[in-house]
Amino acid sequence: MQMGRLSRRAFAMAALTTLGTAGDLAAAPRGGPAAPPGRRRAAGELRGMWLATVANRDWPSRTGLTPAEQRAELLAHLDTAVRRRLNAVFFQVRPTADALWPSPYEPWSQYLTGTQGKDPGWDPLGTAVAEAHARGLELHAWFNPYRIANHTDPARLVASHPARLHPDWAVPYGGKLYYNPGLPEVRAFVQDAMLDAVRRYRVDGVHFDDYFYPYPVAGQTFDDDAAYAAHGADFPDRASWRRHNIDRLVSETAALIRKVRPAARFGISPFGVWRNAATDPLGSDTRAGVQTYDDLYADTRTWVRECWIDYICPQVYWNIGFAAADYAKLVPWWAAVAKGTGVRLYVGEALYKAGDPAQPAAWQDPVELSRHLTLAKGYPQVRGHVFFSAKEVAADRIGALARVVADHYQQPAKPPR
Repeated sequence: MQMGRLSRRAFAMAALTTLGTAGDLAAAPRGGPAAPPGRRRAAGELRGMWLATVANRDWPSRTGLTPAEQRAELLAHLDTAVRRRLNAVFFQVRPTADALWPSPYEPWSQYLTGTQGKDPGWDPLGTAVAEAHARGLELHAWFNPYRIANHTDPARLVASHPARLHPDWAVPYGGKLYYNPGLPEVRAFVQDAMLDAVRRYRVDGVHFDDYFYPYPVAGQTFDDDAAYAAHGADFPDRASWRRHNIDRLVSETAALIRKVRPAARFGISPFGVWRNAATDPLGSDTRAGVQTYDDLYADTRTWVRECWIDYICPQVYWNIGFAAADYAKLVPWWAAVAKGTGVRLYVGEALYKAGDPAQPAAWQDPVELSRHLTLAKGYPQVRGHVFFSAKEVAADRIGALARVVADHYQQPAKPPR
């Protein structure tokens, strides 16, 4: 697959080769009290799953289902979460600059009816919030800020699409179309578009995934020359300017959420490696080919240390002992980053790899994921886990999630509050 979270998973595995350049150190710590050492805080545990809609990954199973069929599939996913003793669902409601609610800013998602802008005849996000809460589940609205389309042809977008009304906002890159993060008017627009859902619905959280500036594509350049010329004069280089653009998206969005819906938590699920230690002494003992600071211009460590977000959910999608990015090394690194900040740490888990014959031998063992949770219990900053994704939560190909439930989720739990 070449869409959504699927593309970055394949890319991330291919990219785990040594890479690095020298760079600035991240910001100094600032924030709330640390957890008591050596034990978990007795304040709940997040047990989540991602429910992906891009390319009909998890839901709906295909375009063009009737409203009743779409609703039935959605409720089945929520019921599955309850059966697995999960307590939170991260529902992708803005997969490609579109909407799964009646938005005044962006068109209805094509993944509902097959036609972008066509009213599906019901309100998926409103239904998801109400039905999740009726089942005792949290519902976090998951947004992708900058991806416009999984193609590069603006003419394929609905005529009223903002990217067609403002063609200067869009940048084709790597076979996809993106909003340009370097334009202040783009940042303001995507914030307005996302916050519309937060105002309308009693969501428990606002969730970004790992797409900021796009993952690098060999031989291609993200063309933001004009934006850099207009807005980058105060920065030492383009990389610093790009990081500033994403920092502002994060910090401003956090402030807006706290104003619009103070009870909602704001969190981000980045690629699991901020920087390799070979690049930066503050980095992790990894040899990843992608580093979010350098390649996506996402300074994820600073967002935690500056307390701009309420939680961080790094995608630690590798097995214990994986040489280039070892789960057993990344979890303690992220725990140390979160320590003393008050920012909660949830760990993103690669359930989709369990039993996949294309994956390393460790992923053929149904106990691998349970070992992850056992290891994470040794770090009080880890307040829960989120599994990718809903389709695998339901299918549980080799019983890996069933083993997690048997070993760790014997009783229901409330999310941290």
